[in-house]
Amino acid sequence: MNEKIALITGGNKGIGFETARQLARTGAHVIIGARDRKKGVEASLKLQGEGLSVEALGLDVTSLGSIAEAAREVERKHGRLDILVNNAGVMLDDYGKKPSEQTLEVWRQTFETNVLGLVAVTQAFLPLLKKSAAGRIVNLSSILGSNTLHADPSSPIYDFKVPAYNVSKAAVNAWTVQLAHELKGTRIKVNAAHPGHVKTDMGGESAPMEIVDGAKTSVQLSLIGDNGPNGAFVHLGEPLPW
Repeated sequence: MNEKIALITGGNKGIGFETARQLARTGAHVIIGARDRKKGVEASLKLQGEGLSVEALGLDVTSLGSIAEAAREVERKHGRLDILVNNAGVMLDDYGKKPSEQTLEVWRQTFETNVLGLVAVTQAFLPLLKKSAAGRIVNLSSILGSNTLHADPSSPIYDFKVPAYNVSKAAVNAWTVQLAHELKGTRIKVNAAHPGHVKTDMGGESAPMEIVDGAKTSVQLSLIGDNGPNGAFVHLGEPLPW
């Protein structure tokens, strides 16, 4: 019971994979949730080869059936969940189009994964988190979800308007605040994490941060103590404007 059980959605690559590695190195048993179970197995085998306690779990955040089956499997194997990192996400905006020109299909697909999938996974695993001595939920957001910074002409993101992605992350931030209010006074804490601009498939090779650093905020929020934040928007320990 002293070993923390952690689940990371979209954990088979990028920031999610590195988050899995770093959490496992702290002694946690990490479950890599992956839409493609084969890729999840490959990722878990790689970390097992590093001597880490990791397993794979088929989990498509856009499928209620997949989510329900994943929750049943975790309950059967472990009986509880201590850490949920809602890491899975997509950026589908067409950079050649203005905000008003993005298709409704881009909006639908973006929200289906980044918002509705995140909420659905949280709802399904919340009963298992309530069985933890100190449950932690980390919602992967982005500084691009900050309405305050998007409205400020002097901010570094002012001209970076990828609307479906940005608005989806603003919704993740809002959901975090709502859930944190529900869970205040309980043993569960929920926070939103901005990983930084990281060299991933989404962030691009020109990004200034390495993946190893991009995982640090999620890991820190996964392991906060009883006096840690609840309902915060954080990057490497520093609060961000909503």
